Amino acid sequence: MNWYTEQWSNDCKFSIAYDKKIYSEQSSFQQINFYQGKEFGTFFTLDGLMMVNEKDEFIYHDMIVHPAFATNPNIKKVLIIGGGDGGTAREVLRYPNVEEVVMAEIDERVFRLCQQYLPVTARGVEEDSRMKLRFEDGLEYVRNAPDQSFDLILVDSTDPVSVGEGLFTKPFYKECYRVLNADGILINQHESPYFAEYAANMKKAHTKIKDIFPITHVYQYHMPTYPSGHWLFGFASKRLDPLKNLNVKAWEQFGLKTKYYNTNLHIGAFGLPNYVKEALNR
Repeated sequence: MNWYTEQWSNDCKFSIAYDKKIYSEQSSFQQINFYQGKEFGTFFTLDGLMMVNEKDEFIYHDMIVHPAFATNPNIKKVLIIGGGDGGTAREVLRYPNVEEVVMAEIDERVFRLCQQYLPVTARGVEEDSRMKLRFEDGLEYVRNAPDQSFDLILVDSTDPVSVGEGLFTKPFYKECYRVLNADGILINQHESPYFAEYAANMKKAHTKIKDIFPITHVYQYHMPTYPSGHWLFGFASKRLDPLKNLNVKAWEQFGLKTKYYNTNLHIGAFGLPNYVKEALNR
């Protein structure tokens, strides 16, 4: 039996048994590995960190996308920063009122390999006529985007190291604010509150966003294969509040079948444990 092992902290490791490593490549940006096992199916890692697997990917992709659409059901133009596995785009494209989706992913090899080895997230994304793939630095793409050109920006990034580092900076969040329209929403990968290193990154991201956006919230979801299993997204907007403006009736009229997200869970996800609230406000 083979074991994939990931260091979650100095004193904690996470291991998954796998049957075989099905592909390995050093791209221009990062080390990409694909594995296949019984418990989690096919999964891939970037620079030794778990990104996506067949068993729990629906949790992450439900929660990065659907809370924004339940807050503003009229979203038409969406920018995805990162998201190379295709799962976030897959969920966005389920909304018939969406007119345009731009995915700015720095590493084309991630997307191409997911098309081949992880079709559960990537299949069909490129074929949708509303989809525009831009294989370039997401920060540079936002810098060059016109003012108020998107209704929603989804920052589906890796941790704030290597290629993901620039997506956790104040200049990047300022550019996001500029290109969002009056009802614009920003959702960003907000790390975990549990282990010290991740909690520090959570706090940094939240502090920077609060300095820029008038409405900011943090919401949680349970991701079994990410460090500690307790992970967060940030919700920031110019006008719309995810609790006050939640439009249950409009979202339910879309008729989407989801495996994790629902509008009752939407409300509960913003109810954070005390230790997380204290860490965010400290």
